[in-house]
Amino acid sequence: MGSALDWSGVLHRVAAQGVLVLELEAPCGGGPADALVHDDPAMLEQLQAAVQRFSQAANIGALSDGLARCVREMTGYDRVMVYKFDPDGHGKIIAEARDPRLDTLLGHHYPATDIPQRARELYLRNRVRVLVDVHYEPVPLLPGLLPADAAGADAAELDMSMCALRSMSPLHLQYLKNMGVTGTLVVSLVREGRLWGLIAAHHYSARALSPSLRAACDLLAEVASTRIAAIENYAYAQVAILVRRLEQRLVEATSTEGDWRLALFRNPRTLLQPLEATGAALFHDGELLTSGEVPSTPELRALLQWVDGQYTETPFACSSVGQANPALDSLTPMASGVLAVKLSLQRPDYLMWFRKEQLLTVTWAGDPTKPMVANNPLELSPRRSFAAWSEIVRGTALPWSGAELALARAIGAALIDIIVQVNAVRLLVAEHQLAGVRATVQSSHEPVAIADGNDRVLFANPAFASLLGCAPAALASIDDVAQAFTLPSLLLDGLASVRSLHQTWRGELALRTSGDAAEPLPVRVRVEMVPGRDGQVLGYIIVLSDLSDNRRADAARQHLEQSLQQAGRGGRDAGNDNVIGAILTNASLAAMDIADSAGGPGVAPLLEEVEASAQRAAALYGRIRQQFGG
Repeated sequence: MGSALDWSGVLHRVAAQGVLVLELEAPCGGGPADALVHDDPAMLEQLQAAVQRFSQAANIGALSDGLARCVREMTGYDRVMVYKFDPDGHGKIIAEARDPRLDTLLGHHYPATDIPQRARELYLRNRVRVLVDVHYEPVPLLPGLLPADAAGADAAELDMSMCALRSMSPLHLQYLKNMGVTGTLVVSLVREGRLWGLIAAHHYSARALSPSLRAACDLLAEVASTRIAAIENYAYAQVAILVRRLEQRLVEATSTEGDWRLALFRNPRTLLQPLEATGAALFHDGELLTSGEVPSTPELRALLQWVDGQYTETPFACSSVGQANPALDSLTPMASGVLAVKLSLQRPDYLMWFRKEQLLTVTWAGDPTKPMVANNPLELSPRRSFAAWSEIVRGTALPWSGAELALARAIGAALIDIIVQVNAVRLLVAEHQLAGVRATVQSSHEPVAIADGNDRVLFANPAFASLLGCAPAALASIDDVAQAFTLPSLLLDGLASVRSLHQTWRGELALRTSGDAAEPLPVRVRVEMVPGRDGQVLGYIIVLSDLSDNRRADAARQHLEQSLQQAGRGGRDAGNDNVIGAILTNASLAAMDIADSAGGPGVAPLLEEVEASAQRAAALYGRIRQQFGG
């Protein structure tokens, strides 16, 4: 009999199918006897040292370097790489530990098509995958189907997604053969439920790992993923500190200078450096402020219109405006990259950062534009040549990182908060001022009404409503005011001329009065237009003047003039022109002074008093003449 062998067993449950799966591995791992990497008695010490090393890594680069070295020291693969995905799914090798005889692949890019979406989903479920020998011969699983169960479920293939010993895709095997790789190890780096990157190890001969070593690699990846989250979240914590400092400066500037915008743009370094931007622009309340190197104002306005049409709830980020919208290609030199946050729900108010075009030399592991080499699906591969292939990328800027997006989002939120605070203070001050102004206009004896640009009456003081013979609340629109006149069209025509000519309109109209026999009340109407900053009509001020006293004064003056003329004729008949003439001249001068200097309801009685006084003086003079025998 042969000697006994120790087998390794791994057990897992396929919950959806209600079965347990036991995988048994021989000491040789299913490959050549010398291919197995045996468990190192010092593995626990290696794990402890690696975890401590990871926890001290200050950035992603240092962590990735340490991760590649630790995995290679523990497993002995010829090459161990840390591979990070960008937002488009392309990968880049950011760390590498290799046999000195091998050429480096550090910095090489791999197109997203190298790893199909289905494979990426499996990498999230099954975190560790080992290929012992790319030249293996797969064997079928017996039986081929799970038997039907007592509950009546049909026979089905076993779900082997979580099996360590399951076969690999023929496409992937062909891919590895094209690269000249024999054995591989792939371990997932997962952050927030997404595939952040991979640990990819290559060996140029068969190589197997024991289940405990695979578990150790899984542990290292898990610890590294935690550290990645900590490092990137530390960047977000720094974002919060930067934003608090910025917010404090803007609040102080608002309280001392009254305008946070000037403080935001006073020091370009403060606004641009945290986001590594070369320029910035603020579109706020119809005004534009810029900092750094920016496109022309017309180009910025066109960019604003496009960004506003593309914007969602998250910050808008684009590294190639010219490619995204060819109509904006002229912005490429100054603003190829754009990062924008919206500051208002009512207006297109934005804060934008710009990055210049930056020519990039990207080194790919083979030409990414040639993904297939045959028509047979089993012979398809991303490339047969993995020689370094470089291209110069034009018309693009450095992409905005996740930390920079978080910073932009936080700055936008801080500015929105500041804008709300500033407007709240303004509203409080305006309400206080409005109360005082309203009280002044309310108590004024001059009839005044205020209407907005849509002909809605916003305010009518009691004097105005009283003159129209109604309550202020009854005047809801300009049409309500017009209907109070005998000829409403005259007022409406006057308003139309104000709207078109942007000039004050004056006219004398007649107000309806109660009672059929009552005479209309003559009034003078003045309409002043108030323009807004955008050139539109903000509203109107309508002022009425009661002309009834003026008409009474005119009548009194005419009557006085007639009386003086009659008195003058009588005096001339008596031959006493000098005295009578002096009396009449005195009365006439008094009437002129009263009519020119006085106003309001007192003019007519004064003129009537002058007339009576002149008549009395003439009568007295007549008696004096009689006494002297005249």
